[in-house]
Amino acid sequence: MNKKRYVVYAVLFLVLAVLIYLQFRTWQNFDWARFRETRPQKWRHVLHGIALIYLGYIVRAIRWKIFLRPVRPKASSASLISPTVIGFTGLALLGRPGELIRPYLIARRQNLSFSSQLAVWAVERIFDVGAFTVLLVSAIFWAAGPRTLPFYGRFREGGFLLLALVAAISLGAVAVHWKGEAIADWIERRFSHLAANLGHKIATRLREFRSGLNTIHSPLSLVALIALSLLMWFMVIMAYQEVAHSYGVAVLNIRRSEVLVLMGASMIGSLVQLPGVGGGAQLATIAALQHIFDVPPELAASCGILLWLVSFVAIVPVGLLLSHFERLSLRKLSAETEKAEESAAVEEST
Repeated sequence: MNKKRYVVYAVLFLVLAVLIYLQFRTWQNFDWARFRETRPQKWRHVLHGIALIYLGYIVRAIRWKIFLRPVRPKASSASLISPTVIGFTGLALLGRPGELIRPYLIARRQNLSFSSQLAVWAVERIFDVGAFTVLLVSAIFWAAGPRTLPFYGRFREGGFLLLALVAAISLGAVAVHWKGEAIADWIERRFSHLAANLGHKIATRLREFRSGLNTIHSPLSLVALIALSLLMWFMVIMAYQEVAHSYGVAVLNIRRSEVLVLMGASMIGSLVQLPGVGGGAQLATIAALQHIFDVPPELAASCGILLWLVSFVAIVPVGLLLSHFERLSLRKLSAETEKAEESAAVEEST
């Protein structure tokens, strides 16, 4: 597994190296002295952005509490804040290997199976994608701000694609919820001959996902989950806007409806990230600021890096502090998570 991880990191490094080369090749007149002097003029906006990001993690903990209600009705939101913060700290410092620390810690502390919380984590991703898509599409099709931006036609096309993707995911989730066992049985038979245990593995993941959907135990819970997801992403939008406005320049006086376009670029870029370093998110945000919002390169670079620090890295000091108090090692947690995932796969195949 470590060899595979090193190969992935090597590929990511090469991709990022190419992207950085292409980006700075377009900045032949980049003024490094001006870049070093470029900084926010109103730091209170940066602090407001960090506070909003922190509140977003609390909302995530409250949302997970709703997922736990059928099996752990007495679980408190406060007890889920620490695993949430430590989990996202692991993600920021370790990259994808730290992504499953959060469900692993929650499973361990609530005395639940790791596979059950992996299922909840998968369902949570659907709510995140759905909430962001609703806000982005609303901004693209109904708000006035994005209509004035370059490439607005491309944004509309992307909006339609996102709507189609979310609709397909939603229909698939409904089908799994109602006929998940039958679908899993069919997949197990259909793909079993292609590779060893392939059909069984796919079917098992499908059954786990179905168990995650079963955590949504009432229409009221569904409404609460949707509302909390929209609230959380709206907080992130406001945090981005606060950081942009902290520079006190007209070109970064970005409206909330336009911030969603910037966030979309950052999320796409985050698919190519190195642990503890990032790379893709910053480059994508900088490119969007420069080419969509017509921000000068030096200012775009400064703002893009600060947006990444506030939205992704600001949680690290608190997460490390909590890890120290609770005597937890992020690397050990990542290794334990990997072993737990492998053990669950072995148990499922037997």
